[in-house]
Amino acid sequence: MKLTTKQSQQLDKIKQEKVAVLYGGNSAERDVSLNSGIAVAKGLTAAGFNVELIDTKLLPLSELSTKEIDRVFIALHGRGGEDGCLQGALEYLNIPYTGSKVLGSALSMDKVRSKQIFKANDLPTAPFTVVNKEDFADLPLAQILTDLGGRIMVKPANEGSSIGMAQAKTVEQLNNALIEAFSFDQQVLLEAWIEGPEYTVAILGNQALPSIHMETPREFYDYEAKYQSTTTQYHCPSGLSADDEAEIQRLALQAFKATNAQGWGRVDVMRNSDGIWQLLEVNTVPGMTETSLVPKSAKVHGLSFSELVTQILLLSEPA
Repeated sequence: MKLTTKQSQQLDKIKQEKVAVLYGGNSAERDVSLNSGIAVAKGLTAAGFNVELIDTKLLPLSELSTKEIDRVFIALHGRGGEDGCLQGALEYLNIPYTGSKVLGSALSMDKVRSKQIFKANDLPTAPFTVVNKEDFADLPLAQILTDLGGRIMVKPANEGSSIGMAQAKTVEQLNNALIEAFSFDQQVLLEAWIEGPEYTVAILGNQALPSIHMETPREFYDYEAKYQSTTTQYHCPSGLSADDEAEIQRLALQAFKATNAQGWGRVDVMRNSDGIWQLLEVNTVPGMTETSLVPKSAKVHGLSFSELVTQILLLSEPA
């Protein structure tokens, strides 16, 4: 990993600091976060940083100051860690942290707002509608199903890791999927089904890393396909032509910047049956075990796991 003179100076400075890896928490993605935090702490320790692992479920954030924490690596997924709440608290405490700031975190976490931003910026994304829990009893489910092409992906607005997501082809399925989704969130995104392969592009600083093509025998890339299945396949390089690879990377960077995300993250994209890219979402704190998607892409790019987490930590340094 080649560093500029400025980066080397930043690195030397941060190695004198006490770095907290915040992980665990109370979200539905706690188990994933625990694994990410352990891997990140191990990678940073191997790179020579002074690291302390802190489970935010067990320690009030106000105690970070008493523990003399100088900098934070956020490894919390989902609510409370990825949605701007933690970021705002750290800014109040004047503690530098990795990843997107308050606005970028909040907009990227909210699937409804990010879809609206994609549309407003003329970025390609599947047709969608938004429904609220308070209106559930009066929703014209048959009409919604017809308007969105007869097959719908149901997504809670503010959950990650495909939690609460389901597909629906009938009014009964849509009704049941909404009941499940509303148990997680007050607002739900209904998105026209996209028939085609799914890809993801990791972002590091202002650079898009090699894309990854995910394949699963399941109906879609759900929680089980991501974290439990042994049949999911990951291809990096993804097998795209040079032109297609350049296009998906360009699109991912545009989406990342559109939601005001920064530092590092991941953008999920699908390609429909007409060959048109369709943006799904921006992830500002994606999984970070050594076998997660961002580390897979970084490895092909030439970065080891320790080098990757080092780069992410360097990006937390104010310009």
